[in-house]
Amino acid sequence: MSPDHQEAASDTAALGLRSDCGSCFGLCCVALPFAASADFAIDKDAGRPCPNLQTDFRCGIHAELRPRGFSGCTVFDCFGAGQKVSQVTFGGQDWRGAPGTARQMFEVFPVMRQLHELLWYLAEALARPAARPVHAGLRAALEKTEALTRGGAEELTALDVPAHRSEVNALLLRASELVRAEVPGRKKDRRGADLLGARLKGARLRGASLRGACLVAADLTGADLRTADLIGADLRDADLSGADLTGALFLTRAQLDAARGDAATRLPAALSRPAHWQPG
Repeated sequence: MSPDHQEAASDTAALGLRSDCGSCFGLCCVALPFAASADFAIDKDAGRPCPNLQTDFRCGIHAELRPRGFSGCTVFDCFGAGQKVSQVTFGGQDWRGAPGTARQMFEVFPVMRQLHELLWYLAEALARPAARPVHAGLRAALEKTEALTRGGAEELTALDVPAHRSEVNALLLRASELVRAEVPGRKKDRRGADLLGARLKGARLRGASLRGACLVAADLTGADLRTADLIGADLRDADLSGADLTGALFLTRAQLDAARGDAATRLPAALSRPAHWQPG
């Protein structure tokens, strides 16, 4: 592991960017809304507990979420925001024990989730040696974002998240350009492209920008996605069987969980193969 990757791994661990549901008060099961669809079996308003949430804040059907029609829950990742809000912002006081905190806690959670997602991307960008020209800016942005996550509930709910995201995204875009510039040849720019159900089997997308692209149900079997920028790309039900995502930029666990793949799919070292993928 390179010194940059070691430092980034240290950042990820120190910042608590991996979900720890045992230290959370089931915030994703209460604070967020969802609509009856292929992803959710029922409608639920924001602020109303999911009927599957137990008194100990655990999911009563966790082992059966997909067959019971709650696949949307299996692909959600709070990047550790749940435990930060529960244990840091509100000092371990849960919303059931202190009902007066509930509304504010539920408002803080989505803000914290966005900040933690930005921290995840910043830590990854800092792990890329090719992005060294902007490492100082990335490090400053990471420290600023982390400081914001430690603000009080009032400060967090008043935060202009879009403005902060815009500031960070400019750095992430520059980091992406620097990393992808090392890939030989002309890189495809498919930012924000509508590739719903696209037939991209075996496509040569190495070093491509697929930022924000809609790749829902796209056939990407055997595609070369090495060092492609996938930040914000919608990979729901995309077929990644046999695809090569080695070194893919800003790919998240949630994106992989939403997609399909197999044992031949090659992933970045920091990400593991989803349990529901086909073995081969």
